Amino acid sequence: MKILIKGGHVVDIKMGLDKPIDILIENGKISEIGDNLELSSGDIIDASGKYVLPGLVDAHCHLRDPGFEYKEDIESGTKSAAAGGFTSIACMPNTSPVIDNQSIVKYIINKAKQEGVVNVYPIGSISKGLKGEELSEIGELKFAGAVALSDDGKPLKSSSLMKKALEYSSMFDITMISHCEDLELADEGVMNEGYQSTILGLKGIPSASEEIMVARDIILSEYTKVPIHIAHVSTELSVDLIRFAKKRGVKVTCETCPHYFVLTDEACDEFNTYAKVNPPLRTKKDVKAIIEGLKDGTIDIIATDHAPHHIDEKNVEFDNAANGMVGFETAFPLAITYLVKPGHISIKDLVEKMCVNPSKILGLNKGTLEIGNSADIVIVDVDEEFTVDIEKFQSKSKNSPFNGFSLKGSIYYTIVNGKILVREKVML
Repeated sequence: MKILIKGGHVVDIKMGLDKPIDILIENGKISEIGDNLELSSGDIIDASGKYVLPGLVDAHCHLRDPGFEYKEDIESGTKSAAAGGFTSIACMPNTSPVIDNQSIVKYIINKAKQEGVVNVYPIGSISKGLKGEELSEIGELKFAGAVALSDDGKPLKSSSLMKKALEYSSMFDITMISHCEDLELADEGVMNEGYQSTILGLKGIPSASEEIMVARDIILSEYTKVPIHIAHVSTELSVDLIRFAKKRGVKVTCETCPHYFVLTDEACDEFNTYAKVNPPLRTKKDVKAIIEGLKDGTIDIIATDHAPHHIDEKNVEFDNAANGMVGFETAFPLAITYLVKPGHISIKDLVEKMCVNPSKILGLNKGTLEIGNSADIVIVDVDEEFTVDIEKFQSKSKNSPFNGFSLKGSIYYTIVNGKILVREKVML
């Protein structure tokens, strides 16, 4: 099957492309890029007035399979990713059983090949069973196909174990992703500690619970000279600490998520459990700092932290509600609406943070439209406005606080390995 994408504005960092040009796809790969390309037989896509970008790469999501398929499974999760323009996704290990051995890594890879529609890359756990007591078999995880290590959702409390984990990750050349949270300081809080938590009468989580662990892991990274990646950065001081560390030459990278540059803890008003996430939504000054960190390059990646939950896990008292929100189908439009359109970053910057950097940090051969590469492509209209309707999500779960938001950035086509999954905004 040949596909010709005509007239779209192509942005590719690696090739230095930022102009209207045609792309020809043959046998699932990009075979030619040039002006006025022709195709006698095949599928011709008119991309005039739209951007043609490398398929988005999500470095942090939860597919809930194995163990929690009632929330999401690999089929529904990958369809949700495709609907949001993501062609490659890396899934966190807090499944049941935990991704702490090669059999679970292989299970996910094989199931994704059979039932998934986008490229799926498992992330193995740093510690066995996410218990923070004993390191997983890191070499075994790497050789089975894990692209990174993380105890996401359960921070590694032991500094000694984190140091050992960094040293082992260096030996096996695998990315270490840290969930930065001091659980003793968080002390079973349920939202950001501050004015909003006070008026709602809810137990707060101090911003220091994140920042102390960010500082610790930066220090360990500098001490061991091993790179570390900080997950879901949410506070002003975390951004400042990472910025300072980068200036010192520490090999630290980090990510944030759309909800941290769009929402504040005011979204928790009326005990809105769809706004309950971990780390929690912060304040206006934190949102401003996150945007500034994205602008100046301190924050390398925009990830989704797609965290599906069944309605019964959200339709309860705020204290008892599960943390997390779905993110695949709103991430790109939120970035366009709240970052690109106000002029904080350019489309080129966005491609760097949602395609190039995630690929680079995870060691994937993705994020570019180079000739010979798999045809993983998204075609978007950054000016078209639409209203978010959670009932139309491909995900099994609908736990998003963005329902009813008016956003720009419609996903018109998602192509994975030369196969069209989304055509004219419709999932095939």
